[in-house]
Order: sequence, then structure tokens, then C-alpha cells
Amino acid sequence: MILKETNYAIISINQEKSIGIIKWMGKCTSEKYREAFLFLLDNQKIYGLKRFLSDVRDQGIISPDDRKWFENVALPKSIELGLKAAAVIFIGNVFKKYYLNVIIQATNKFNLPVKLFIDQESAEDWLITRN
Repeated sequence: MILKETNYAIISINQEKSIGIIKWMGKCTSEKYREAFLFLLDNQKIYGLKRFLSDVRDQGIISPDDRKWFENVALPKSIELGLKAAAVIFIGNVFKKYYLNVIIQATNKFNLPVKLFIDQESAEDWLITRN
């Protein structure tokens, strides 16, 4: 179910699988990046979502400040709300790979399982095995 569609992201949920999904599309401002995650956090609370899927194949470059905000604000809040696992759909360049590796390192301190995939079906199949 699509909850919000903008020119930079589509935010949806799969209630049956308890997955919140962000499909990024191009570059967005810092404000819009954070707004998308805060919107998903609000809906995580409403729907009791336990899993997160981020499709970054078409995402623009994320600033170090936004990455740190994600690590220090959005991620801990999502875990507090019951997040059990996350998956990322990724095909990209060295900058995206660096960004994702830093995010994955940050999730390690929370013991949050995170895995990279090349397609949504594989990502969802893995996520539903995580409680």
C-alpha cells in the first residue's frame, strides 16, 4: 500500500509481511531525506512494522550529516519501535557502497540484521525469515 509518493521517494508498506519500504528516486534535499524517514517512522508506529526495505538503486548521494542523522536518530528510533531487520536493494557505485557499508557498521552496534540485495523479491523473502 503506497502511503506517500513524491518526486524523490515512494513510501509504502506491506502490512502482511510487516515491511516498511522506501524506494528512492534521484537526489533530494537533506530536509526531504529526513522527512521521508520520519514519515516512515510515524507509520511504523501506526502499523507495528518490524522490517524495513530501502531501494537505493536510483538514490542520489547522501551527505555525511544525513548519514549520521540516520545512524543517530532514525535508526535507534526505529529499533525502539520494534524494528527486527532491514534490507537494502543496491546496484551502484563506490560512493553508494561506502555509504551502505557505514550504515551497516552502525547497525552492528544494535545487533540489527541488515543485508544487501539486487532485487525486491529476494530482499522480502529474506526479511520475512527475520523475527
